[in-house]
Amino acid sequence: MSAAPKNEMPCFPFTAIEGQPQLQLALLLLAVDPLLGGVLVEGPRGTAKSTAARALADLLPAGRFVNLPLGTTEEQLQGSLDLQAALKHSEVQFKPGLLAQAHQGLLYVDEVNLLPDGLVDLLLDVSASGINRVERDGVSHQHAARIALVGTMNPEEGQLRPQLLDRFGLFVRLANVPDAQARKRIVRTRMAFDADPSLFVARHADAQAQLAAQVVQARARLDAVSWPESVFDQVADLCQQAQVEGVRADLVMLRAARAHAALQGRAEVAGSDVTKVAELALAHRRHPQVHPPVPSAENPQSPPENSQGQNQPEPSAASTDAAQGSGGTADSDGWGGMAAPQQVGIQAIKELRPLNTKKA
Repeated sequence: MSAAPKNEMPCFPFTAIEGQPQLQLALLLLAVDPLLGGVLVEGPRGTAKSTAARALADLLPAGRFVNLPLGTTEEQLQGSLDLQAALKHSEVQFKPGLLAQAHQGLLYVDEVNLLPDGLVDLLLDVSASGINRVERDGVSHQHAARIALVGTMNPEEGQLRPQLLDRFGLFVRLANVPDAQARKRIVRTRMAFDADPSLFVARHADAQAQLAAQVVQARARLDAVSWPESVFDQVADLCQQAQVEGVRADLVMLRAARAHAALQGRAEVAGSDVTKVAELALAHRRHPQVHPPVPSAENPQSPPENSQGQNQPEPSAASTDAAQGSGGTADSDGWGGMAAPQQVGIQAIKELRPLNTKKA
């Protein structure tokens, strides 16, 4: 449960998080529509990944926060046969697992890139369907598992397989703190929370309540929000330009845009909704040779860079002049002021006679 007992520190408020607008947006979209398939957050240590995930749980209807440890087994995750009921009463009963505990709440997986692929597959299947099906040990059972799945990872500790990466609906790549002023705001906020958590939470109570109500209302109106034909065209064009494989990106982007419109209280998705969520759906699916778009004035948030297709720096005027002044050209060969190497033909070498050793 996200609600902390009296002897534990309360959860950091979601509305008080500083410097991570894309992360907050992705989590709110998932809170509105858990069937988006989860949010994967990639970034270095100390960038509020786990803090934001725990804070989101307070905005969900059930308020549940369930942590999935790396050593979890499939039985612990899905549930299994209740051995006590079987031994004492000879009854076949289902013992709920972590998925049942996280129903209508948040299931958090830290270092998801280190989790066995089989468990990741299972998590993504359940998060996309909202149903947990168990066929094991004589147990045939299924139950609702409408979970908001959040996985976090540090790329320095290993990568997630591309097949699993694609199945996370939304992706956020976090960078380090951009400037000293932002760092100062983040540190001051955290120190204020640590100094008096109860007072800090009380100061943000109204904003938290308002945002929680907004999420509940958005979830209620979600199915009534429609997509006009122009939005389908916009999404198809964006996915085509990104050269994504398949149509999963299209489906995720449409659902995310609908969730964004629902959060804004509108009954129809607009082009601005698609613009807001496009990079969250495309960042981990874009073809490596396609560069992300340059942020515009309407959307100043810089999109995450594709680790396999980062933009190369433009050559400076000084390097260009140096190349031209030395007789070379600043072309794609990359030799700068040096002359490009010339091919040299193979020359025949005089055959050597074998060395004869003298007899002893």
